[in-house]
Amino acid sequence: MANKIKAVFIDLSGTIHIDNNIIPGAIEALKKLRSTSAKIKFVTNTTKESKSSLHNRLINLGFDIKKDEIFSSLAAARELVIAKKLNPFLIIDPAAMEDFEDLIKTNEESNAVVLLEYSANVKAEVVGKPTEKFFTTALDGISPSEAVMIGDDIRDDIGGAQAVGIRGILVKTGKYRPDDEKLITPPPTKVVSSFVEAVNEIIYEMNWKTISRSTN
Repeated sequence: MANKIKAVFIDLSGTIHIDNNIIPGAIEALKKLRSTSAKIKFVTNTTKESKSSLHNRLINLGFDIKKDEIFSSLAAARELVIAKKLNPFLIIDPAAMEDFEDLIKTNEESNAVVLLEYSANVKAEVVGKPTEKFFTTALDGISPSEAVMIGDDIRDDIGGAQAVGIRGILVKTGKYRPDDEKLITPPPTKVVSSFVEAVNEIIYEMNWKTISRSTN
């Protein structure tokens, strides 16, 4: 890795947990990562539950996660609605509706979701991983070269992140299948066994750079 790491993006399902099963060592590894100066953000494409619901579920699993550290495809969609001043007609899981309740204007005609793009001669705007907009929004002003993405999905997590200049660490858990790292160009910055090893690699690099600066 090259520049100093200022932000670490972490995928959720398949990377630190699978359903209600915690990836071995993930809770402790996250605690170690929090001992560094890196900003932590959890990035996910889940659309089946609100941020509050997801946050509570992760807390109940034992993870030390702050609600405002979660950035989901629903959050990206919410930002799009606000930016374009839309009054959306929402077709989402009822459990996720909480994230949009304050944006729904009653007694107004909604900007309905177009299910058949050709019928309106428009293209749907995709949000979430692996889109460029999702990752650049998640960066929130941090340079892509100063961020790292940890995930199990070679295309959505690693390919999407690296397309905007974020370094990618692919973990061999969750969705990972043998030789997944050969499916994208350039390949992942690193391929490791699990989230635990990914965190160890990041901390090692951050400590090495600190030592290098102090001796120069």
